[in-house]
Amino acid sequence: MPILAKERDFYPDDLFDMPTADAPWEIAHLRSRQEKTVARLLLESGSPFYLPQIEKKKKSPQRTFISHLPMFPGYIFVRRVKGLRETLHRTNAVANMLEVPDQAELTAELFQIRQLQARGAVLTPIDQLVPGDMVRITEGSFSGYSGIVLKERGSLRLIVSVSILKKSVAVEFPRELLEPVAST
Repeated sequence: MPILAKERDFYPDDLFDMPTADAPWEIAHLRSRQEKTVARLLLESGSPFYLPQIEKKKKSPQRTFISHLPMFPGYIFVRRVKGLRETLHRTNAVANMLEVPDQAELTAELFQIRQLQARGAVLTPIDQLVPGDMVRITEGSFSGYSGIVLKERGSLRLIVSVSILKKSVAVEFPRELLEPVAST
């Protein structure tokens, strides 16, 4: 059961046909969890944007929840058109704007992502977890446990070291249950 219906992830329909000379790409780096709010604001103002989203399922004993999360948390791709800056300044969600040095490359990459999703491909962002990274388990009976990535084993599993009585043990968890822990 969806928590909320999937929102529009790009606007307008011809977003990828727009010439970059007239409307170059920029990337808005946003404050935490502001992607959909900014997308709604851009849609309301008629400003072009792309916010690729992925479907995430979370199971509980009673039911399954489905949510649609940004594929690239903290970022939304926008086209620089008249009124864009004013629209973005109506919110304090934008931390900064990133210039795009290679417009053709970004256009091709975003178009490819859009086409893959439109054809039904299930895209999964790959967290760049490397040995030494602190991670936390996000679901299941071990939810909340944390450890250090030792090494990757195959493409979907990681071995995590968890200290117990100043000793370490290794245990495998599926990659999708691990999230990086922000270093302080």
